[in-house]
Amino acid sequence: MARTSTRTANIYTRVDPETKDQAEQILNQLGIPMSNAIGMFLKQIVMHRGMPFEMKLPAAVPTAIGGMTKEQIDAEIQKGMDDAAAGHLVSADAVEAEMRRLYGV
Repeated sequence: MARTSTRTANIYTRVDPETKDQAEQILNQLGIPMSNAIGMFLKQIVMHRGMPFEMKLPAAVPTAIGGMTKEQIDAEIQKGMDDAAAGHLVSADAVEAEMRRLYGV
C-alpha cells in the first residue's frame, strides 16, 4: 500500500478580533473550519489568477455632515430642493424595491 504524505505550509496573519469572531461564527454555521476557508480562498486566487472578487474604489466618497460648513449644508439642501422642483423624484416604493433587489433587505 503506497503512502502519501500531506504537506502543508503555515500562514500567520493579524486580523481585528471582531472580524475574526464574526467570520468564525458564520463558518461554524457552515461547518467549515477557518483554516479550510482560508485554503479555499487561496485556491480561488490561484484559479482566478487574481482576487476572486472585484476590487475598486467607490465613484465618490460620501461627505460626513460633521465636516461640512453651514454654507455647504445649505447648498446641498438647495440642490435637493431644485431636483424636487424639477420633478427628479423617486417614490419610497421604488427606493424600497431597489434596496431589496440590490441588498436583499
